Order: sequence, then structure tokens, then C-alpha cells
Amino acid sequence: MGQKIFVVDDEETSRQGLSTLLTKWGYEVQEAGDGEEALNKISQFHPDVVITDLVMPGFNGLELIQSLQKELIYSPVIVLTGHGTIETAVSAIKHGAYDYLTKPLDVPRLRIMIEKALEMGATQREMVLLRKRLKGLWGLGKLVGKSKPMQEIYSLIELAAPTPGRVLILGESGTGKELVAQSLHELSERNKGPFIPVNCSAIPESLLESEIFGHEKGAFTGALDRKPGCFELAHGGTLFLDEVAEMSASIQSKFLRILQDSSVKRIGGTIPIQVDVRIVAATNKDPLKAIQDGSLREDLYYRLNVCTIHLPPLRERIDDIPLLVKALIEEFNSNYMRTIQSIDDEALDCLIKHSWPGNVRELRNAIERAVMTCTSTVITKEHLPEFPSGKHRAHTDEQEGTVQLPVGSTIEGAERELILQTLKFNQNNKTQTAEILGVSLKTLHNKLHRYGLHDAFER
Repeated sequence: MGQKIFVVDDEETSRQGLSTLLTKWGYEVQEAGDGEEALNKISQFHPDVVITDLVMPGFNGLELIQSLQKELIYSPVIVLTGHGTIETAVSAIKHGAYDYLTKPLDVPRLRIMIEKALEMGATQREMVLLRKRLKGLWGLGKLVGKSKPMQEIYSLIELAAPTPGRVLILGESGTGKELVAQSLHELSERNKGPFIPVNCSAIPESLLESEIFGHEKGAFTGALDRKPGCFELAHGGTLFLDEVAEMSASIQSKFLRILQDSSVKRIGGTIPIQVDVRIVAATNKDPLKAIQDGSLREDLYYRLNVCTIHLPPLRERIDDIPLLVKALIEEFNSNYMRTIQSIDDEALDCLIKHSWPGNVRELRNAIERAVMTCTSTVITKEHLPEFPSGKHRAHTDEQEGTVQLPVGSTIEGAERELILQTLKFNQNNKTQTAEILGVSLKTLHNKLHRYGLHDAFER
């Protein structure tokens, strides 16, 4: 059978006539003579659209609409009324009706209205199912945690996702900013469109402009073909700009114009291309400090900062570690075809005491290593990487995690030694080192080159 429509009308002749018409159009139809009977049948029939008379004795059409909402039945309702006025129609729509028609029916208009209602209903039900799938007991999509900060973040995501507003995500490296952006995309009406992530700190500045705006063939040396930029690629979907404060001032200026005009010109191009893109941006910097030091334009910040989501570092939500570990074990069991069931108390205690400068990304790497090396069903401390004792949250060791400099050291010499010792302290993990030093990964690489350390620590 075709899609389902439920007809509610206390006038039997009108009800049966409409049912016959809908059946001829290929729909599966059920009917009821009043709202109370309809509510009982609809819960079993699961219609794609409900068509109801507004004025009925007893349980009327407006009460039916309100009852369907309370029962969480997501079927668009088309209201029919022989006493139609603008006031009653507006009242019905305010209470959740999709649209209305007055009697006698305009049959061609009814058919078009049903088709549009079916499309809208399918999208609405898909969004509801997606939310149920994304939101587990203690998480949202791949975001996991039961702590109060994470619960507040889930609420912000669910409020912001259905809107077209821009979102700025703040947080240290490794806290899951891209996962938040993905959740915003998946919970939005753009979820059938593309999700395009661009890491502004990982792309050389000479290539970043081409990556964002695209280029025409022959626009510069090496431009052998036309290339669409990320704005064009994200048309109809979401563009996620990670580490947006790493863009140069000139690119930020051009980026600002795109936000203002909703159009982009490729490098070497002359024709503006209209784009329909939702922008989600992220940075691991304090945006106000970035504005003060000139790395972030103030006007761009206020354009992006319609809604802010601040992700806490893992050290501020230690209670979430057991849940994160459980989720990660399940994920890597699937990836590596393992059957690990749990982690023992000693190993878990080790994870809880660690300071996690690399945040969830560092924890993820630790659990992936543990799953790969564990030959039993329980992860123990021996399966975890060695965490330097000075990196526990308590920092009780007076020698570990310190850098001593001789009197008379130059500023450059002190900086070089600080970078060198921090890299050694982090077992050559550049992401963690950059986070501890409070600089971007791109800045760290530049300083390694400057001080001749890059080749020694290339990894």
C-alpha cells in the first residue's frame, strides 16, 4: 500500500467522500467520526498525514492536535473547516496544525498540500529518530559524559542545532570540538547536505586561501584545473572551520565579506558564486586575548559568536573517564575484532590520576594502544602507556615536570630550552606540548624550525 492518511470528520458523507478520493490517489486511508475515536486508532495506524475537521461535537480538531503532540505522534495535521476564518486557521496553526483548507474543498490544492505535508512529516520524523539515535544514556552522538558541564553542552547543542545561527566552539586541543560540530550538523535540517571540516592551523598559509575560496584554472603557478573551495563544497550543508584564529588577517577580511554577502569568488575568478552554508567555527585560544594580540579580527569574532559552546578539558570532568573508557573499548573492540570486557581498578585509577594535557584525544590514543596490546579480556596497567609521574593532577613530584635555567640565559635560549624539555616531558607528543605551552601546533612547528629542533623531533 501507499503512504497512510487518517481522515477525521463527524459528517459521514464528507468523510467517506474524502476517503474515496484519497484511496484513488493511492493512499492507504483510515477514518474516524470524532477526535477521541481518531486518537485511539491513530496510535495503531501510524499515519503519515492526518486530515481533520476543526469543528466537531465533543473532542474537536484543536483538541486532537494538542493530544497528538502530547502523545509524541509526529504526523502533520491538515485542518478542514466549513466555518473558516483567519482567526480559527491561525489558532489551529499556532497549536501545531500544518495548514488548513475551507470547505468545500479545492481538490487540486488539497493534493499539493498533502504532498508537501508528507515531505515535511518525513523530515520531522527522521529528525526525531536521529535525535533518539544520537542521544544515548550518557552522551550525544560520539560525545560521552554524564558530568554537569557535558549535560549543559548537550542542551546547548540541541537548542542551537535546528537554527541557522553560527556557532563558535571554544576549548583546548583534543576536547572534541569537531565532534560538537558534527552533532550540530547531524541534528540540523542540513544533515542531508555535506559536512566539510577545514583545519586552518594544519594547512600552510600559502594554500589556505585556495582551500577556502577555491581557484580558477591558471590563477597561479600550479593551478592546472579549476578547484571549488570549501564554501562551494559545503553548499547546502555545514562548514566547520577549526582553529579559525590561525587564519591570516587578509584571509579573515575576505572571509568576513563572504559572511556578509553569502557569496564567494574563486582566486582568479570574477563571478561571485552564491553559497548557502552554515558556519561552525572553533578555536583553542581565548578569543578576547586573540583579538588583543591581533590574531583574530574583532568584527569576525562577533560575526561568528552568535552562540558559544565552551568545551571543558578532561581534567575538569574526571568523573566522565570511566564512561569514556567504556565507550572507547567498545569502539576499538569493533575496529580490531577484540573481545575486551573491562579495565581493572588499578589501570582505571591510573587514568583518573593523569592530568590529560592532550584531553580526550590523548585518552583515546591510550585506550587504542591498550586494546591493541591486550591479549586477555581485561585491560591492566601494563597495557597503558607510561605516564610521567609529574603529569598527575596533584603534581606532587618536585623534580618531574620542571625546567631549570641558568642565570644569564637569553629569552630565545630560555624559550628553546622550554620547548626542548616540554617535548621530552611529553615523549615527543607535539600536540600535548603545544597545549601545555599555550600555542597552536602551527606555532610550535615554526619555533622548532627557528631553533633547529624540527629534525630532531620529527615524528
